[in-house]
Amino acid sequence: MSPDPTPGPTDPTTRVSTGGRSATRSRWTLTIVVAVLVAAALAVDPVASRALSDGRVVELGALQLKLAYNSGVAFSVGNGLPPWVLIAVTTTITAAIGVYAWRTVPTGSPTGTVGLAAIVAGAAANVIDRAADGRVTDYFYTGWWPTFNSADTYLTCGVVLVIIATLRDGATHSDTPPPPGTTT
Repeated sequence: MSPDPTPGPTDPTTRVSTGGRSATRSRWTLTIVVAVLVAAALAVDPVASRALSDGRVVELGALQLKLAYNSGVAFSVGNGLPPWVLIAVTTTITAAIGVYAWRTVPTGSPTGTVGLAAIVAGAAANVIDRAADGRVTDYFYTGWWPTFNSADTYLTCGVVLVIIATLRDGATHSDTPPPPGTTT
């Protein structure tokens, strides 16, 4: 008897697919977007530090470029904690979100994939920035919101994209009739 040539659920060549997107393609998209965003955020930090180190403020209308450092996390929470504690906690959270993203993007939408990638990239860039000297370099200032950086922008935009993808996915599933033979 010859083996069945049809890939099974434990066959490593099997690809989970949603809407024609393979697991491999979704994960590559996730990886590439994370890498590009992390590189961009980490490239901007030293430029901002050098350009704004003398206390200079660059006016850009509603937004200003103004150097600040945050030894805490969002809104300076944990500001008095030892840097190693914040690095350990934020690294653990970032890794957990990365694992979640890796596992879920094959069955998610492209919008959700980019959103999760932005969240992972923003968190990872802030962890890497903090690892250097125990603080994060911030440079976007509005006057009405705490000073933030590119990585924080990625986090915020990523959350918005994930919410949009979730709402869109929920709307799609609510429009789908139940399978025959089920009761609602």
